[in-house]
Amino acid sequence: MVNHWRIPLPEGDVLKLTAEKLGLALIGKPLIAAELRWPTVAGANLAGATATSATSYGKHILIRFDDNRTLHTHLRMEGFWKIAQTGTPQARGSIAAKYSHKKKDSGANGGPLEIRAILVNENWTALGIALGMLDLIPTADEPKLLSHLGPDILDPNFKQVGAFIGAQRLTNFNDWPICAALLEQNTVAGIGTIWLAETLWTTKTYPWRKVSQMDDAERVELLRTAANLITRSVEIARVKGFSAVPRRAHGQHRNYCVRCQTPIQVSALSGPSGKPDQGSFDRIVFWCPKCQSA
Repeated sequence: MVNHWRIPLPEGDVLKLTAEKLGLALIGKPLIAAELRWPTVAGANLAGATATSATSYGKHILIRFDDNRTLHTHLRMEGFWKIAQTGTPQARGSIAAKYSHKKKDSGANGGPLEIRAILVNENWTALGIALGMLDLIPTADEPKLLSHLGPDILDPNFKQVGAFIGAQRLTNFNDWPICAALLEQNTVAGIGTIWLAETLWTTKTYPWRKVSQMDDAERVELLRTAANLITRSVEIARVKGFSAVPRRAHGQHRNYCVRCQTPIQVSALSGPSGKPDQGSFDRIVFWCPKCQSA
């Protein structure tokens, strides 16, 4: 039986490694061709520009160029970047065709999955497929673009600084269950349903506990745990791929909790008895009814 909830969604760890791969392919080599297939930037010309860095912030990717412009993309639910050797069939778009019959595009233009960004240097071609957001902005405007987001969960200083900022921002959602508040990117950027579930399971936290019922120390520890788990995911996936990253709660529906042998359950953000909507992945919570009891 196919488990629909095992499909990985792009969270901070996925974006981190995606940015690293883009950097390895693009940095230091001038673009010999580029095309942005997005209405607001369709006429932009990046040919001749050289990428100087590629980084992630939460669920966002920023590719900076030496002409003081930044290509900003967001994967949303369906998007991804693929790297192919310049001149090969994969670089000419067969990668996108491979996926187009499997699922529909949730991005701006609708229809089958399609290439929305093409960045070509003499060695590598980067294809942005089914991207959910694409902007080309002055690099100096990056802080303005990201100003609504909380601290990046993968920032090296997160555990020393960002966790305290995020813990304070959580209090803006005092009446919310912690499972919903952690998904708000203006609290902390980079946590999605996978690391929501893993963090709450690791800390034995009842997913629908109100934020107001947690003290400062509990909120900070929760966010530090999330940072540790996502950082560890990056370290493992960088070497072995994301399939090697252990999951104790997320995607373990009908399996037994490795800690107490109780069957893992899947519920909705609205409450433990809520039925998850399989078509809306950000509304799903995996949890252990015994380890994480109210």
